[in-house]
Amino acid sequence: MTPTPDPHTGPDAPTAARTTQPEPGRDVVVGVDLGTTSTKAVAFEAGRAVAVASHGYPLDEPEPGHAVQDAGLILDAVRAAVRDVVAEVGAQRVAGLSFSAAMHSLLGLDTDGEPLTTVVTWGDTRASVQAERLRSADGALALQGRTGTPLHPMSWLPKLVWFREADPGLFAEVRTWVGIKEYVLLRLCGSLAVDHSIASATGLLDLAALDWDAQALELAGITADRLPPLVPTTTVLPALLPQEAAGIGLPTATPVVVGAADGPLANLGVGAVVPGVAACSVGTSGALRVLVDRPVVDPQGRVFCYALTPGRWVVGGAINNGGVVLQWAGDALAPDLGEDAEEEITALAAEVPAGSGGLVMLPYLLGERAPHWSTVPRGAYVGLTRAHGRAHLLRAALEGVCLQLAVVLDSLRESGLEVTEVRATGGAMRSPLWRQVLADAFGMRIDLMASEEGSAFGAAVLGMEALGMIETIDVAPELLEMGESVEPEPEAAEVYARLRPVFAGLYHALEPAFVQLRELALPLEHNRPIAPVTPDPTPPDATREP
Repeated sequence: MTPTPDPHTGPDAPTAARTTQPEPGRDVVVGVDLGTTSTKAVAFEAGRAVAVASHGYPLDEPEPGHAVQDAGLILDAVRAAVRDVVAEVGAQRVAGLSFSAAMHSLLGLDTDGEPLTTVVTWGDTRASVQAERLRSADGALALQGRTGTPLHPMSWLPKLVWFREADPGLFAEVRTWVGIKEYVLLRLCGSLAVDHSIASATGLLDLAALDWDAQALELAGITADRLPPLVPTTTVLPALLPQEAAGIGLPTATPVVVGAADGPLANLGVGAVVPGVAACSVGTSGALRVLVDRPVVDPQGRVFCYALTPGRWVVGGAINNGGVVLQWAGDALAPDLGEDAEEEITALAAEVPAGSGGLVMLPYLLGERAPHWSTVPRGAYVGLTRAHGRAHLLRAALEGVCLQLAVVLDSLRESGLEVTEVRATGGAMRSPLWRQVLADAFGMRIDLMASEEGSAFGAAVLGMEALGMIETIDVAPELLEMGESVEPEPEAAEVYARLRPVFAGLYHALEPAFVQLRELALPLEHNRPIAPVTPDPTPPDATREP
């Protein structure tokens, strides 16, 4: 075990981005994307993927509301994926590594940099009570306005409050709170740092100052020295540790670019790098984001704002319920079609015209993020009659996901942002019905990408800028191959335009019922009141060994 360097000083502190060209012949950048269930490493040459490797790991749910992972398994997957692509392209061609990671993961480390907790992922909802309490407090919108992150159990702030209240002994023992990318880079390079992009999704970062927010830290009960140093996303770490370099087949001097969060990098990965061009992804979950040149605050707190690079920010909203909704509907309503029957399910749904005969599904099977940011809502079918069959129910489920993304689109526009073009990616976009319904629900053309490397490509492009291989990430669209475009069908688009306000209004109409249903479903111990948050009067260092 390599000792953890002092995160604030010492020879292993992160360096500024390099501006010199890599050695001649080193023409490949490896984008490493730490996802929720697997890590993918993709070797890119001039924007073209020349080698891909992916290694998975489980997402554990040991208790209701918990969604956690083993940091060691993720680290092993990173090593294996990078080793595989390096072996395929040759170490002599690799100009550097650049990283992407799923946002909002939280991990507590001890004084030696060893994990004291599991990796608490974005899908973990155990901090729901804390998030709702913070969200309802005076000044909540002002706090979100400064940090850009909604007060939701996904983010670090409510999670830290949960740890402090649920396990104060463990909370005091943690020396440093990090995300999974910070832990991986610590193990690979011996350097501890968090990039501005990942940090901007914690709920603890002041976007204007690009520094930790004093009020957010006070609410969390921590001080800045219990967090990694902040660095730009183009920062290059000093070197790979010798044993790690040997294990993945690269020289120790291989540049490692800190990289950014997967959401902002997904915009870069589809070439949505100018204002007005939105990136939409629909996989298990979904998201809609647009790049802007300054932080944007929605007065109603409906969308997030995260950093990418200096002068570039990503504003948007993610939804919990994407393709998982149609998967659930297929399992519940069409089990006779068997497993992996996506084509058969969408074929059934396609038999029904737009609007599902006046049937609406609110797709909140997993609560919802944008624009409501709440674990309270539940799924619901509204408008059901004897005339509706399972094909209507299936189509309404698919339409509900696309309408929810359309509500996010409305939130962006109502925040003062123009959206004139949408570039879509994700597993759902392989389906003609998904593509068409999304275009119809948005009432605008959807452009599809030929490649689905997304965040890994975004990380590689960011790495190319950091290493001086390209002048700016603005060239990303020139490196991409576009796929087909889908135009909205006028009649269907008109149906969804009429349905959208009905769909949006149902959330507010049913919210009181959602609250009551949740209380009926929760175990009694989850209903116990929790003491209000107060700052820890004891400095964190007082509880640690020197």
